[in-house]
Amino acid sequence: MSLPSVAFLGLGIMGGGMTRRLLGAGVPLTVYNRNRARADELAALGAKVADSPRAAAAGADIVIGMVADDGASRGIWLGENGALAGARQGAILIESSTLTVDWVRELAAAATKQGCEFVDAPVTGSKVQAAAGELNFYVGGSAAALEKIRPVLTPMSRSISHLGPTGSGALLKLINNYLCAVEVAAFGEAVALIERSELDRTKALAVLMDGAAASGVTKTVVARMTAPDFTPNFLLRLMTKDIGYAIKEAAARGQTLSTAATALEIFQRAVNTGHGEKDMAAIVEPMRAERR
Repeated sequence: MSLPSVAFLGLGIMGGGMTRRLLGAGVPLTVYNRNRARADELAALGAKVADSPRAAAAGADIVIGMVADDGASRGIWLGENGALAGARQGAILIESSTLTVDWVRELAAAATKQGCEFVDAPVTGSKVQAAAGELNFYVGGSAAALEKIRPVLTPMSRSISHLGPTGSGALLKLINNYLCAVEVAAFGEAVALIERSELDRTKALAVLMDGAAASGVTKTVVARMTAPDFTPNFLLRLMTKDIGYAIKEAAARGQTLSTAATALEIFQRAVNTGHGEKDMAAIVEPMRAERR
């Protein structure tokens, strides 16, 4: 059975791994990236390269966006050269970026007006999981649309969770990321405190990593903090953006995310001191540099 043709917009840390999974599964793929060099790398693996989101979307059965934020998402979907202008009626548009719920719903309405179906399907996991096809998709939209796109999501995924109507995936992704950010911020402070103390860092962290306080994300990030290795897997500046989005979503629903606000201050300080383009594990660096 032939697989649907896919246009993929955005070839950063996540998009690069995801597109390679699609090509490996035999999915007919056209790609667009603002930095053409990244797209050209995929051409050698069999992808077609388009000069604009509109050209990429033209004729595709499914169009997937994976970019940094609301602004970048607007840039690939809207306007004369945006994917919506090129998408055919009946195409399914998937936004896998981490975005605000308001923008996701606005984009869904624009897709419907164009005669397309829309699904928000952000992912959890980072560079390693994208390359290995072990991402977790959080899906908002109709169950029927999900079944149509499942053959395309499967090569990229460890799990696919249908959470409800449009915006459901986007909201849970922001909740997931702010929780991870709070954990990472707390463990950054803990690592810095251990390093300032008389404790043996290796022994102390071994005990913590084997205890109730540790999670999968903290085990991974603490290993990077102590290496130290800040090669980007999840850019620190993007996690900072995600925390801010989560705080706004909660405020729109009459809730204050106090722990998220504290984490945002810590992450923003790391961005302000030059660590935004590093892995989020670099949050520990300003803490290490503190002098009282």
